[in-house]
Amino acid sequence: MQYMLLIYDDETLWARMTEAERGKLMAEYGTLTQELQKSGKMVHGAPLQPTSTATSVRLREGKTMTTHGPFAETREQLGGYYLVETRDLDEATAIAARIPSARLGTIEVRPVMKM
Repeated sequence: MQYMLLIYDDETLWARMTEAERGKLMAEYGTLTQELQKSGKMVHGAPLQPTSTATSVRLREGKTMTTHGPFAETREQLGGYYLVETRDLDEATAIAARIPSARLGTIEVRPVMKM
């Protein structure tokens, strides 16, 4: 089954980190990514640009409205994702717990709907 592991953390926390602290976390991400790729569990994954680069789109009464920035102000922002193929939710949750940002924010684990 495929699961989307959505990585939420506080962008301001990353901005306050030293280059060495960010480098250490990114190295942990690299190690995890390589392990998931080698095991065949990783389908895809990528970090996202900061929310300041986002554009939100809404269609209301037939009119398209765009807003620069994220949909809503929140304490934690979506920073990236892993799409993994696992046996079950327990395995997906175990992988989510290994994502470095699990120590800083929240990893949302959601099954991918088959269409």
